[in-house]
Amino acid sequence: MVDSRIQSFRMALCAASAFGALTLAQAAFAQDSAPPAAAVPQNDDVADIVVTGIRGSLQSATNAKKNAVAFGDSIFAEDIGKLPATNLAETLNRMPGVRLRRDNNGEGTQVAIRGLGPSFTRVLLNGSQIQVASDGGTNGGSANREVDLDFFPSELFTRLDLAKTPSPSTLEGGIAGTVNLRNARPFDKPGTHVTVVAQGQYTDANDKISPRGAIVASHTTDTFGILVGVAGVKTKTRIDGFETVGWTDGNLGAVNGVPDAGGNNFSWASVVPANAGHGLIAGQPVDVVATSGLTRSQLSTALLPRLGRNSLTTGDRSRISALASLEWRPSDELHFALDAIWAKSKRDYTKVNMNWQVRNSGPGTSAQSTGGMIPIDLTVDDNDVVTSGTFANSSFFLEASLFKQTTKFWNINPSVSWQPADNLKIDLSANYSKSRFFREQPTWAFQTTPNSGVDVYYDNTGGDYPSITTNLDLNDPNNGSWQWYRQNVQLVRRKTETKGAHFDVTYGDDNLNVKVGAAYDQATRSIRAYDNSTAYQLSVCGTGCTGATGSIPNSQIAQYLRAFPVGNFGHLASGNIGYTSFVVPDFDAIKSATNYESYRDSAPETRGAVTGGATGDMDEKVWGAYFEINGVTQIAGRDLHVNAGMRYAHTGQRVVGPSQVGTTIVDIEANSKYDNFLPSINLTYDIADNVKLRASASRTMTRPDAGLILPGITFSDPSALVANAGNPGLKPYTSDNYDIGGEYYTGGIGYVGLSAFMKNVQGFTVIQPTRATFGSLNIPFSTLISTQQNALNDRAAATGVAVDDLPITVQRPINLSDLKIKGVEATWVQPLDFLVKGLGFSANGTYLKQSSSSGLVAEGVSKWSYNLQGFYEDHGLSVSLNYVWNGKSIAQNGPQNGITGADLKADARGQLDMSAGYQLPFLGKAMRLTLDVLNITNEPIRTTFEYDNAAYSVYYPGRTVMAGIRANF
Repeated sequence: MVDSRIQSFRMALCAASAFGALTLAQAAFAQDSAPPAAAVPQNDDVADIVVTGIRGSLQSATNAKKNAVAFGDSIFAEDIGKLPATNLAETLNRMPGVRLRRDNNGEGTQVAIRGLGPSFTRVLLNGSQIQVASDGGTNGGSANREVDLDFFPSELFTRLDLAKTPSPSTLEGGIAGTVNLRNARPFDKPGTHVTVVAQGQYTDANDKISPRGAIVASHTTDTFGILVGVAGVKTKTRIDGFETVGWTDGNLGAVNGVPDAGGNNFSWASVVPANAGHGLIAGQPVDVVATSGLTRSQLSTALLPRLGRNSLTTGDRSRISALASLEWRPSDELHFALDAIWAKSKRDYTKVNMNWQVRNSGPGTSAQSTGGMIPIDLTVDDNDVVTSGTFANSSFFLEASLFKQTTKFWNINPSVSWQPADNLKIDLSANYSKSRFFREQPTWAFQTTPNSGVDVYYDNTGGDYPSITTNLDLNDPNNGSWQWYRQNVQLVRRKTETKGAHFDVTYGDDNLNVKVGAAYDQATRSIRAYDNSTAYQLSVCGTGCTGATGSIPNSQIAQYLRAFPVGNFGHLASGNIGYTSFVVPDFDAIKSATNYESYRDSAPETRGAVTGGATGDMDEKVWGAYFEINGVTQIAGRDLHVNAGMRYAHTGQRVVGPSQVGTTIVDIEANSKYDNFLPSINLTYDIADNVKLRASASRTMTRPDAGLILPGITFSDPSALVANAGNPGLKPYTSDNYDIGGEYYTGGIGYVGLSAFMKNVQGFTVIQPTRATFGSLNIPFSTLISTQQNALNDRAAATGVAVDDLPITVQRPINLSDLKIKGVEATWVQPLDFLVKGLGFSANGTYLKQSSSSGLVAEGVSKWSYNLQGFYEDHGLSVSLNYVWNGKSIAQNGPQNGITGADLKADARGQLDMSAGYQLPFLGKAMRLTLDVLNITNEPIRTTFEYDNAAYSVYYPGRTVMAGIRANF
């Protein structure tokens, strides 16, 4: 496997050289023409990956890399509004060692660096901390320290810095690395300038054109500058996909007093239900082992999708961002800056799923109990994944949700830099940000009538996911086979706020200087959930949701259902995808008939959010100080550059989480504090004029997952089998890091770089499962959603155990494991002017190896990844091809759904993008036509449940084409 990856990488590098004539860098290499404001911490000793290049800028980039001390990369825009890609996450994806986390629609949201997930990356804005209250994407429930970078448009930023090794002056918190986002400023390009970008965006998925654009204007005098900018996008969204919410096996009952092992998320039929067909006699005992054609052992562990469902998401997404930046430079020694950013994002989605109901199916007493499926003529593979079969007495349910959510963000950064003497510099900066998030998510679910003779024909022998077909017309509202399943009225509010002040003093010159500083940073976060599902459901479909009474009884459901809204579902998929249409609700009619708004507006607070995370508040205060030495000395007649020192941070945390006491929710509070001493040293030695050797050693830290330290217990599992408990006593992660590397400069802009690194992470969090009874959780049965109530009642009826005595697995995080990450990064930048003037390529690749004492690994990290880019630019024409490939990774450590050793995995995926531009010759340099094509080869986004043929989710974002103009005045 390793040899094949090495061979693939070598072939890809050769291809980049051989076919470079097809390409130009929309992200070519360039250097910022104006120095950054001194009050904003920047890592100026990092390598430059330059964009929208000219040959002089490429040379500046190579020179900057030769002068670097620390390990890292930067991306600069040659001009305001010319950073590559659609948002900052996509831009950062071009750096070595960076992996992009994508939303279901294919757009990048978060970045993972050097073998650790997005929560281990510290994201700063103009050198100061930020938090955004957004949720991580379409199905997101982020409650940790990640920052959704799709919130920030690339048109308003001119520089991104990624520090892979820290300096003492770097704000702590990122074991993986620190990303600093630097917005555009007026003195980046002195004078008067206006840049206008206007594009139309077309996607294969929805066959619609959406507008996007930006305008940035700036003006400077000798001492004062102002820049204002606005960027916006409004897109029509459509996501076709398949979801399972996990895989599971059935409960065959105890043998000789030993319970059946495994997930046991459903039970097979024990008695033939009415209308089962297939020659089976209703009311007679059924031997499901015999009907399945498998052995008892095989059937006991046979894996099926918990909710095999085709899913359609449609709607609108909009984002608008505004920037104002002021600079005042009354003298060469005194600079003031003020940066303010405001952004607002809205999503208005409809999501409909038709679920094959495996989860919670089985004999029971509720109106929704299915009686259990009867397996007929099943086949399984060597991993006991079911590959084919018929399932008599099956059931489906339609789950239809509205997603209405709004995210707002404000940030302001004043800063001042004063140099009272040649050898003394003082920097002072402050920051304040706040963010607000609100989601309203009602859900209506309709079930096929139990015991109505529904068969499922299941084929998992090829394609991206299993084919599920049935003898029932799922797209007929009037087939007489629909009843209520459940209703939910759920809302969630999030608030974040940050504030801080930083003070830095530098004494000395470039050959030797000492830098000291102090910092105060505070971050608060609140997540509160509201749920009125129980009262609403009682009014809609009566007690037990039987549908005999209520505002919409079962007899009237057909009036509120409609045929499927699209005629080409799954048109981007490959293979047989099963059913392609099903009924959907008339949302407006249902809301009107059921007085939905009054139940929404009166929803009481609850403990678990609809996004699946814990609720509560966190207040974190950090006092920090550092000293840093920078200098140059000589060894054997060659320069040795040194950056070294120590950073100290004292953290105080206060967390508050809701807890159930009887029928009342009360807040419980926990407090903690800890200190961290973080030494670091970066060295660069000039072995020769064209050879650099680098080394670094450091200790870094990341504070614990904000969602895991909230006290209390959440019980959101629809199967009512697993509860999640917080742990306010979690300690921060720390890592001892070692890096070595260097570059060989081949002349001009060309160089080859190689680096190796190791991270020893202590305090890695693992989930410790314990057994408890439902009654010991102190959760009133009446507060559960109906799906959980039915699951508990049915399980109690099947086992003869009282509901309060039913076993529940409680999962609690603890600091237990150590994680070791070793990696190698390689970079090659090469002009090919000797073949064709203006031609060249860049390539980088990363190899990672993980090991831990617990066997768990960092999530979302590929063993192999690489990025290839070829570019051509001459005669006003530029063309670029960029290919990013990431190998298979663990998306979520197991166990999953009670299956021991089962991890969620992300498939290997490569994405090819193209960017082109043409300078209109009759307008000088004022007007440029642009064309961008993303995901040219229509790659899906797919995850699996441990095995390659057990698809967990598959989404088809399709190809995106953006065409437009860029004008400079």
